[in-house]
Amino acid sequence: MHEAWDPMAPTGNEVTADTLARRACMDYGRWRLPDLDEALRMLAADPALSRASLHVAAAVGDVDAVRDLIAAGAEINAKGGPFPWPPLLYACYSRVPPSGARSTLAVARALLAAGANPNAGFLWCGHQPGFTAVTGVFGEGEDGNNYPPHPERDALARVLLEAGANPNDEQTLYNRHFFPDDGHLELLFEFGLLDRAMLIEELWAAARKNFEPRVKLLVAHGAPVDEPGRRDNTRPVDAALDFGNVAVADFLVANGAAPARRSPAQQFVTACVAGRRDEALALIAERDRLNPHAQNELVRRAVEARHPDGVRLMAELGFPLDLVTRNTPLHEAAWSGDLELVKVLVELGASTTARDPEHDGTPAGWAAHNHQAHVVAYLAER
Repeated sequence: MHEAWDPMAPTGNEVTADTLARRACMDYGRWRLPDLDEALRMLAADPALSRASLHVAAAVGDVDAVRDLIAAGAEINAKGGPFPWPPLLYACYSRVPPSGARSTLAVARALLAAGANPNAGFLWCGHQPGFTAVTGVFGEGEDGNNYPPHPERDALARVLLEAGANPNDEQTLYNRHFFPDDGHLELLFEFGLLDRAMLIEELWAAARKNFEPRVKLLVAHGAPVDEPGRRDNTRPVDAALDFGNVAVADFLVANGAAPARRSPAQQFVTACVAGRRDEALALIAERDRLNPHAQNELVRRAVEARHPDGVRLMAELGFPLDLVTRNTPLHEAAWSGDLELVKVLVELGASTTARDPEHDGTPAGWAAHNHQAHVVAYLAER
């Protein structure tokens, strides 16, 4: 059973070696990419720090120190270091790159061979599901590129799964559902991912985001094609059409989903988001049923599902591009790094200086926070 842990809880005074481990490990809390640079500087300045404990040695990938400490009787699954974690979690959440004799992948192998629990984890702020060793290896999540994957992601994930880690890892699936790469799913399927509820949610999300290869992969592995997602009780085929993803909807119907029954208003939504101009104009009377906020929401959907033609069509139809709710569609495109959509929005007149109400950030600021340097460079010229 995982225990609750809040990564934002006060740390108090800590020894230098624990500071090294904390900066080496992505924690879904305070950690940021510059912390890794500081960890590498600390390690270069005082290499002996890595021998302070099994937890610190695991965090920085000191294979020799890990083996020596294991031989000396260090407890393999004991919690310690700056976080209430066993050593294996430090190796899996570490972002220290392999170099010479330093390798958190090799550390994980040594720990597992000595009896480390491959299903170790914690409850982030007490919430289910647990953040496991596998979760740490795959990384990513709501803060995008600020939570990068482990530098040897696929190899380390395989090592954990071969050692008995549960492939039905809900937090990993959630953290990775923002991105189109399917490496995690292919590996988890190889080792027995089959949880029905998880597959339903993954298919619903992939249908919305227009991740067509993922939709096909999930269906090929038995994801139920007609079960609604729990977040909005919408079937994947309807979610696909709500986000203009007609090809995805057609594929789902061809593979057993019941055809969608769309009202004229819903057909208009699909046509707008997908950029199907003739169909939208044939249903143009439906436009007046949508208030500005609803119209702006459709522009956001086109950005999320990456339909530049939909953005162009809705601008032509007079939909607002700069209505600020949580942010603007340009903020979203900049955050995701979609330079094509950023250019389309800017060319259509979207404001590059609009600020979101929570962080007071511009689209360029959102791009910078998510390390989308190509978008930052483009917006700096506007």
